[in-house]
Amino acid sequence: MTHNEIIQNLSQSFPQFPLKDIDLTVRVILDKLSHTLAQGGRVEIRGFGSFALNHRPPRKGRNPKTGATVMIPAKYVPHFKPGKELRERVDYR
Repeated sequence: MTHNEIIQNLSQSFPQFPLKDIDLTVRVILDKLSHTLAQGGRVEIRGFGSFALNHRPPRKGRNPKTGATVMIPAKYVPHFKPGKELRERVDYR
């Protein structure tokens, strides 16, 4: 589901709200989530899941074109862990 599809679905579910307000709300939520993760924080949405950062240590890699060994620096990557309710809903299919 894309950003626009989320907005359209919310717009159909809640016709009393203007489209621009729904768009702004979705943008603010996603911006706050991104900002919190960028600051090293954790975001938990009960019944849905949690977003956190995982640390990947530095490692040796290989350039596939030349075969030369290169060092890949350490980095943090976002990680999503689904909540129990979401896991049960998905598994129910």
